Amino acid sequence: MENKPEGKKPFKHFNQAPKPDNKEVVFGIQSVLETIRAGKEIDKILVQRELGNLEVLEFARLKNIPLQKVPTEKLDRITRKNHQGVIAFVSAINYAKIENVVADTYEKGQVPLLLILDRITDVRNFGAIARTAECVGVHAIVIPTKGAAQINSDAMKTSSGALNFLPVCREESLFQTVKYLQNSGFQVIGCTEKVSKTIYEVDFKDPTAIVMGSEEDGISDDILRICDNLTTIPMTGRVGSLNVSVATGVILFETLRQRS
Repeated sequence: MENKPEGKKPFKHFNQAPKPDNKEVVFGIQSVLETIRAGKEIDKILVQRELGNLEVLEFARLKNIPLQKVPTEKLDRITRKNHQGVIAFVSAINYAKIENVVADTYEKGQVPLLLILDRITDVRNFGAIARTAECVGVHAIVIPTKGAAQINSDAMKTSSGALNFLPVCREESLFQTVKYLQNSGFQVIGCTEKVSKTIYEVDFKDPTAIVMGSEEDGISDDILRICDNLTTIPMTGRVGSLNVSVATGVILFETLRQRS
């Protein structure tokens, strides 16, 4: 919803055990390059603005790893060691492929439920959402390659370990992902304040992907336009919005109620 700021067994095919905290940050040109070559999941790479073309940058572009040019001061705040102008943030999980998640869910005879998070960047909100999603039985969370919360130790802690069991898919284009899901038999439902139809008027029993937008900007306009249905959470109080993790919990538990 567009709201204002902020003993289970592991999933069989998508084990996402957290990596040690001391491996979250890798710095130095050669170290980052070898990390990419090793196939490690990297959330983003920070590069000193003044640096020219580097082999590590080309590798990152080929792997669609988010790159950000930053001043040296920002790199120095992360580490005082010899970073050589390059710092990589290694993800605490291994990302799943959405095609595998969809196929696996259908093969098991289950009714798929996916959660798409559009531009939700707050790490603790993401962790709280993941915790609720795992409790409700969401089959995977889908996030964009750029403009998403970094999945680090804070996210793992806030999720209370849910990210060890819940697959996360990182997609270059959420727009194309929505189209793919629709072609795969999903209804895509956007939760937004811009409509009057409430979540209690929507049928969540079919294969469903629920889209939740950022607290500042909501769901992207291009995604809103192609959603199969738009819905809102009814409220009667004077405060007209919910924290995004709370709003996600409300709509997910309505989905669980209907499917139960």
